[in-house]
Amino acid sequence: MAEENRSDTWQPYVAMLAIELAFAVVNVLFKKALDEGANPLVLITYRLSISTIFLAPISYILERNSRPKLTFRILCYFFFSAMLGASLSQYLFLFGVQRTSATFSCAFLNLAPVMTFVVALPFRMEVVDIRSSSGIAKVLGSIVCIVGVLTLSLYRGSSLLNHPQLTSHPFSPAARLGATRSTARWVMSSMALFLGTLLWSCWFLVQSNIGKLYPCKYTSTAFMSFFGALQSAMLAGLTPGRSLSVWVLKGKVEILTVVFAGMVCSGLCYVGMSWCVKKRGPVFTAAFSPLVQIFAAMIGIPALQEQLYLGSLLGSVLVIVGLYVLLWGKNREMHESIEKKAQPVQDIEDQEATVEAAKK
Repeated sequence: MAEENRSDTWQPYVAMLAIELAFAVVNVLFKKALDEGANPLVLITYRLSISTIFLAPISYILERNSRPKLTFRILCYFFFSAMLGASLSQYLFLFGVQRTSATFSCAFLNLAPVMTFVVALPFRMEVVDIRSSSGIAKVLGSIVCIVGVLTLSLYRGSSLLNHPQLTSHPFSPAARLGATRSTARWVMSSMALFLGTLLWSCWFLVQSNIGKLYPCKYTSTAFMSFFGALQSAMLAGLTPGRSLSVWVLKGKVEILTVVFAGMVCSGLCYVGMSWCVKKRGPVFTAAFSPLVQIFAAMIGIPALQEQLYLGSLLGSVLVIVGLYVLLWGKNREMHESIEKKAQPVQDIEDQEATVEAAKK
């Protein structure tokens, strides 16, 4: 029994470390494949297709006797869930990765819990009591994260690493023009990453409704992957100037990327995160999200010769600090809610004890 309790203590930590490492690896692989000329929509289509093929038999075996009736309304939820959480959000993320770096792009993933909280406020799915310490922490954490995003997007700063690069003379017209274009591309990529994270945050709200209407996580994820693959394929087909040759995966990197992303990240990692949420709760799993950026930096900087800029470092630190302040507020709020619910029961027990003592 003691061994079981010990395993329950360390297994969620090991699982989350492995999951975040897998996400970091797939982001670096995507960056490598995109640098070699791969089409982002083609990569997304293959990734989601493999995820569908991988999850379909699992969902059939595990949930065939517990699935509720599949209605048109639920299918519409799956379609919009795929648009928010699979096709469009992933395309915007890869658009940003292609023009910046895996390390920089992963910084925006830390915004997901904060933006989900902000988006949920108008729908009354989240409340803020500014008179409590938890409410102040949630507001403060959100503001710090927003400042971090602005720093990431608008301030680049000097490079902190000295990778050899072919550059023109720093004071030449060509160098100044290149710097202007690079800054514009940096801001545009930041906007794409921000919008992608916003869509991903909205997906959590849609997914919460799907969980109530159709609580079969494997089946719903398989449907989401299926619709996402169709949407990505249609977008790729509508892109002008694209030939059928873009659908041919070239080299081991592209094949490894779509297989690893489809099976490991969209399949096994989802199951692992669901298990960790069940064991330790959503705050526990969200607290590990900054590790994706750290692992991506450890892998991407030496492997891809990525640059690390001062603005990226400062912005990332602010985003991570803001995230943990918000998570502390959420955790504090949860404990306060439990204490309020337990208080009436404790009062009744105290009254009964007082009555018993009076009788004696």
